Order: sequence, then structure tokens, then C-alpha cells
Amino acid sequence: MIDIEILRKDPAKVRAAAKNKNHDPKIVDEFLKLDDEWRKLAKEIGEKRAEQKKLSEKRDIEGGKRMKEELKGLEEKVAEIEKKRETIWRVIPNIPSDDTPVGKNDLENKVLRMQGEPKKFDFEPKDHVALGESLGIIDMESAGKISGNRFTFLKGDLARMEFALIQYALETLSNVKVIESIANGVKPGYHAGTFMPVVPPVMIRPEVFERMGRLEPKEDRYHIPSDDLWLIGSAEHTLGPLHMDQTIPEEKLPIRYLGFSTAFRREAGSYGKDVRGILRLHQFDKLELESFTVPEDGMTEQEFFVAIQEYLMWSLELPYQVVMCCTGDQGDPDARHLDIETWIPSQKKYRETHSADYMSDYQARRLGTRVKRKDGKTELVHMNDATAFAIGRTLIAIMENYQTKEGKIKVPKVLQKYVGKEVIG
Repeated sequence: MIDIEILRKDPAKVRAAAKNKNHDPKIVDEFLKLDDEWRKLAKEIGEKRAEQKKLSEKRDIEGGKRMKEELKGLEEKVAEIEKKRETIWRVIPNIPSDDTPVGKNDLENKVLRMQGEPKKFDFEPKDHVALGESLGIIDMESAGKISGNRFTFLKGDLARMEFALIQYALETLSNVKVIESIANGVKPGYHAGTFMPVVPPVMIRPEVFERMGRLEPKEDRYHIPSDDLWLIGSAEHTLGPLHMDQTIPEEKLPIRYLGFSTAFRREAGSYGKDVRGILRLHQFDKLELESFTVPEDGMTEQEFFVAIQEYLMWSLELPYQVVMCCTGDQGDPDARHLDIETWIPSQKKYRETHSADYMSDYQARRLGTRVKRKDGKTELVHMNDATAFAIGRTLIAIMENYQTKEGKIKVPKVLQKYVGKEVIG
């Protein structure tokens, strides 16, 4: 949630942010109206309690009973208003960073930089489905019969390549020298702490999902009514609440996690989009980065995350571009959102393979995650999450960019020791 003092003191800024994120800015006025009622009632309750104390000191039993009833009515009313106020407060989106471009959708995102040239083939390149089926490493047909549309079997060497990506990311993000080099490239002397590997739960309680600010859109989530649990759409959904309602000593920050999980999305709003292949599935695997920092390091940490993403993609020798997402293409909790898009030869365009979200203190406020500073004061931490590898999309990029005229797939050099061969096919 947004700092309530910003809402009260600078509502125009919050209205503009809501509008730019495609929300009705009237929600800010609705909140302020309820907040004003709440404050007046809270003040009245305080005055009534003081009066009740005086009546008690005077041993005015009848007056005390009357005041007790009045207070009961006021407390019920203030609780009702507080509930309405908090409901609206939770849907007011975060304020975008100053360098976030204003726009309605992804068509207005801004390309910041490009790395590598799209590969030119002396033959007509196949898409990943044709390649995978001809090599017997992707089986959409069997998955469709067993589970339905948007499921797949990854087999043989493609399954090995998934585990190769996982092992490569684990080794890279546990390597002190590599992390130190990346961190210094972002800012000399920046924190060079490595990432703790985590396999998190893939189910989450609704109230925690709500506190993360990631339950919506509900229609894109899988729900298990019998247990009232939701399946996560990414590892950060359960990594983010890991320090919920905790106060962390400053000397322990930053805390960094590398989470691997299977993720689930109904793709309810994607009817007709990317129906062929493994780019948009209901079930997919991801490696995610999550961190908790002091406020002054929040945006630098995001740049550090993006630098890690670029290091991984550069080492795979895949052409990519870094994109700053506009206000209309950001998630509600995001203050700043960057994507990496990788060249997909069969589509002749760049497609999103990575995202990096900086939430400032928005999520931490909902989660109650704080830092105890060295001077003894406490404040909210700042949170970041980002993709290390979206496995399916990375496999697509490798398969299509590394294909040969003979329909085989070369294995990127950094993955060969894990896959156990140089060529698939």
C-alpha cells in the first residue's frame, strides 16, 4: 500500500499515478472521504473515552453505562469505515518512478539498450515446435490428450537442458567472484552478497496472496476450494512473504533468494494468443530472484538484478534488448519495471523472457516487513523481484537461435557440461 501520509498530503500525485496505471483516479477521492470520516470518528472516540474515564472517577454509574453504549456504537461504525477504507487503500496502485515513461500499454514501452545482433540464417528457420517434435523432445499432442491445451511434455535432451539452466543459474548466483564483479559494475563497492537457493511452496493462503498484492487478476489464478489455497504464478509469490511481520536488523540486509518453482496460470486473458508451442503454458518452471534491502538501496538493487539477467543472457550468447515498461504495462505494486526481450527467429521479433520489478515499500507495508536501523529506528524495507530464467521461454530462444540447417540444436557453451553434449539431434 502507498504511505497514507502521501495520500493525505499529495493526493494529486496519487491520482495522476492511478490514472497513468489505467485506474480510475476517483478511488483516491473515495479513500480520502472515508479517511476523513475515520479520523473524525477516531477523534470522537478518543474524547468519549476521556469523558468515560472522568465519569468513572466520579463514580457516575449511570453516566458510565450511557457512555459505554455510545462508545460501542461509535466503535462499530469506525470499524466498518476502516474496513471500507482499507479495501480501497489496497487497490490504489504504487506511484511509478520518475523515469518511468507514461503510456497505456506495452506498445509505449521504451527500449533502453540492445545486445547482440539477430542471427541471420542461410535457410528458413523452424519454430521451436517443429524442431522439438522432429527431435522427439517436445510432445504437445500427448500432453493435450492427458491434460488439455497449453500443457507439454519436455523429453530427453530438452529436459536435460532445463536442468542445465537451473544448475547454471545456481552456480552463477552462488559464485562470490561473479556476483562481486556484477555488483561493482552497477555501483563500485555495492553489496556483493550471493543468493540463497530456495524451493518454495507452490500454494499460498488467500490472505497472504492479498497482502503480496498479487492475487489479482483472480481469473488468471488456479484456486483449490476444498483447502482455500491458490496456486502461485511465480516463485516470488511465496518468497515475498518469507519475512512477513518481521523486523530485520540492518546488518543482515540485503537478503537475497533464488527460488525455483513450478508456476501456474490460467491465461484467462490470453485467448488466441501464443496457442502454438510452450511460450504460454498453464504450468511452467521458473527461477526467480527476490531481495529485501534498506530503502536507499532499492533502485540500485533493481539495476543489480537486471545486470544479473544480462550476464546470464550474454553468457548464453542470445540477442536481447532491455526495455523500460511504461505506466500502463506495470503491475500495481511496481514503482519501476524493466523487461528483457529475447530475439525469436521464427517470429522475427523480440519476446519477453525476463522481468524485474521494484516495489519500493509498497509490498513491505502490506506484509509488515521492516528493518531496524543502526540508530534503533525502524522503517519499511524495499523489495525487488526478477526472473533469473523463465525456463520455457529460454528454451525457445536457445532452440531457435541455435538451430542448424539439418534440424539439430547446438548447445550453448556454458550449458554443455551439464547437458553432456555439444549438439542435440
